[in-house]
Amino acid sequence: MTKWVYSFGEGKAEGRSDLRNLLGGKGANLAEMANLGLPVPPGFTITTEACTYFYDHDSSYPPQLRDEVAKALAAIGTQVGKGFGDAENPLLVSVRSGARASMPGMMDTVLNLGLNDATVAGLARKTGNQRFAYDSYRRFITMYSDVVLGIEHAHFEEKLEDYKERHGHVLDTDLGAADWEKLIVDYKALVEKHLGRPFPQDPLAQLWGAIGAVFASWMNQRAITYRRLHQIPQEWGTAVNIQAMVFGNMGETSATGVAFTRNPSTGVNEIYGEFLVNAQGEDVVAGIRTPQDISEKARLAAGSDRPSLERLMPKAYGEFLAICGRLESHYRDMQDIEFTIEESRLWMLQTRSGKRTAKAALKIAVDLAEAGVISPSEAVLRIDPSSLDQLLHPTIDPKARRDVIASGLPASPGAATGEIVFTPDEAEALKAQGRAVILVRVETSPEDIHGMHAAEGILTTRGGMTSHAAVVARGMGKPCVSGAGGIRVDYAAETLTSGKVVLKKGEFITIDGSKGEVLRGRVDMLQPELSGDFARIMEWADGSRRLGVRANADTPADARTARQFGAEGIGLCRTEHMFFDEERIRAVREMILSEDEEGRRAALAKLLPVQRQDFVDLFEIMAGLPVTIRLLDPPLHEFLPHSDEEIAEVAAAMGATPERLKRRAAELHEFNPMLGFRGCRLAIAFPEIAEMQARAIFEAAVIAARKTGTPVVPEIMVPLIATRAEFDLVHASIKKMADAVIAESKVGIDYQVGTMIELPRAALRAADIAASAEFFSFGTNDLTQTVYGISRDDAASFLGTYTQKGILKIDPFVSLDQEGVGELVEIACERGRRTRPDIKLGICGEHGGDPASVGFCHEIGLDYVSCSPFRVPIARLSAAQAALGKVAGKEG
Repeated sequence: MTKWVYSFGEGKAEGRSDLRNLLGGKGANLAEMANLGLPVPPGFTITTEACTYFYDHDSSYPPQLRDEVAKALAAIGTQVGKGFGDAENPLLVSVRSGARASMPGMMDTVLNLGLNDATVAGLARKTGNQRFAYDSYRRFITMYSDVVLGIEHAHFEEKLEDYKERHGHVLDTDLGAADWEKLIVDYKALVEKHLGRPFPQDPLAQLWGAIGAVFASWMNQRAITYRRLHQIPQEWGTAVNIQAMVFGNMGETSATGVAFTRNPSTGVNEIYGEFLVNAQGEDVVAGIRTPQDISEKARLAAGSDRPSLERLMPKAYGEFLAICGRLESHYRDMQDIEFTIEESRLWMLQTRSGKRTAKAALKIAVDLAEAGVISPSEAVLRIDPSSLDQLLHPTIDPKARRDVIASGLPASPGAATGEIVFTPDEAEALKAQGRAVILVRVETSPEDIHGMHAAEGILTTRGGMTSHAAVVARGMGKPCVSGAGGIRVDYAAETLTSGKVVLKKGEFITIDGSKGEVLRGRVDMLQPELSGDFARIMEWADGSRRLGVRANADTPADARTARQFGAEGIGLCRTEHMFFDEERIRAVREMILSEDEEGRRAALAKLLPVQRQDFVDLFEIMAGLPVTIRLLDPPLHEFLPHSDEEIAEVAAAMGATPERLKRRAAELHEFNPMLGFRGCRLAIAFPEIAEMQARAIFEAAVIAARKTGTPVVPEIMVPLIATRAEFDLVHASIKKMADAVIAESKVGIDYQVGTMIELPRAALRAADIAASAEFFSFGTNDLTQTVYGISRDDAASFLGTYTQKGILKIDPFVSLDQEGVGELVEIACERGRRTRPDIKLGICGEHGGDPASVGFCHEIGLDYVSCSPFRVPIARLSAAQAALGKVAGKEG
């Protein structure tokens, strides 16, 4: 029979840390801490399989589950000496989610469950602390009503704020037992008004309501969004963890907090966290009260005059510090820990591998490897390749003028500039228009996840270093300043006020997440130095990988950046991108619009010297590394003149009338330019174009070889071929120019001619094409378009619906469709090698910088991937992880 419930407590557990797929991350780690003999409140975990059953059986439970839950609940009561629903000595429990992948704040939690009008009185008598009992009851009503009954938290918060204002209270802790009793009456009336029935009083009904709500929260919008952003499969489901409550809100000897065993922003080996006295867990992460520093060192560094946990409760602090060290040693990684101190007694509520910035991840991995805790290979595997993108974002130029208007906490490092927006929907809408925004909120909540993802950075006026905004921003690699209490946000007026400075929506600010500062206007930025820990990880990664990594680079600036980031050559130079300069585009337009070969050659003669210099620059920068140059592949609509002014300008240069050019442009108009007169079709119709480019390449190779003393081996790529006959025609034009330049320069030139495989027919006919082509480079952007029959420029309008409905797990333009497009790539590789065993095989679409796609390229034995310069480090690390056996995007 299937076991649905796993218990833990009193130094033992039925589960283990390696059962996280079944127990979820939280449940597995609670079991592991119990097995280690740590002070964990007893409880039990309902498995992820029960969640799967719940969704497969119309929100119902397995038949045995209720009996197993009842038995496990009774065992908790026995261990703590309390009874669930006992009016004299009530057992209260927390009900929390726990997916196998950490999803902080995305799903629902209920605390203090088991309280009702009878048990709250019993709790007050038993503890002799009436204020604590009624404080816990009002928390439970608020949380249960929000999570289970669907009554928004804001309704209760409004009543609380109104009560505090009427009675002259500032903080929640100012309210006494009588205050809470009065508010509870109002809260219950509010529930009855909304639901038409009283707040549930049966503890067992409360429990099953909460279990159902946690399972249901797996499919709430914020969880769905988080899974999509982090590629977490929907079918994994969540576990439910039910645990005896321990109370941080029992007075001045009680507290609750969150801590990391190392600094999650920098990676420095020091305890890092916050706590609140006389509080429960949600108070810390919600940012409603300003928390205190755990260690005295952190308090002094922050300049806080509020006592640290180390000073307030030295015995509990010492015990906590020892447990932190033990957990980090056990898990061999930085831990994110939740704890509660109940009347001076320490309890551990959770441990998990902590979310961290890319900078911190690198430092922690390198430090642990150099200390011998993990191997260099493990260090390489510890880094999320996509997170390296964080290190490539700009920081504020130290020479820049800083007009600081407010300060807060340095919640997530890096800097960003953008327009002020006050809602997540605005952030998402402006991002879609290509505009950079800073999301400004009083405090963020899990419902803001889509706007946080769209924003360049996040600014909140409330919340600490472990608030929702801080944790999510660090996970996303976005700069964040939290707790900027000097700022007043007026959502209705859409203004941000700091002192005498009033800024409106749409005005620009810059946030410095490393210093916790908010600056007025745009500020100059600098790119970071990729040395130290980054260089060490990259060195270890390069020692492990087999797959080469090149860059897509069209300009000298791109090429220099690519080399800085460790590219081993250029895998794609898109020559049409070299012609958008004002002077050059005029000559290109002359060439396109000419009605005869003479006119085209006259225009090409203007382009030859500048094109040659382009290639000289690239060859010199890449000195000895391969450079793959794709012949002209312009969708003509990108180059044709559109305005009357542009047409008149080209007409004057050509000595033609504007009317004649308009007629010629109309003749060249295409209904679907992406499938039109482009690629090799252009070179076949007008061979003089390929001849000019080939001459420029070969002459540049001769010049660069003389200047650098290093032989240049250009790789010339023929685009968009469907047949070997097309390739052979263009190849002949290239060879003709190579022979001519060799004869003229008296210098031998070693070169290769290959093709970009971007049409399904080319992939299927690879054996035939390989008889002529010396290399294949898979243009997976266009191959995806032609396989799916989808234009990537228009796909945004419906692909989101496809991923939400589960038709596609991920946008195929973001991560390679391994089953469809990938199979064509595999077929082409196998057939190409059959004809030419030494054929060079690479990929040059942006998939070359996607970790899962890089892993696929390694598996099928490609020679290299090529991606944008800023994604080269991601590709290098992904290739190493693939070689070490990690498959990106799949559970390992």
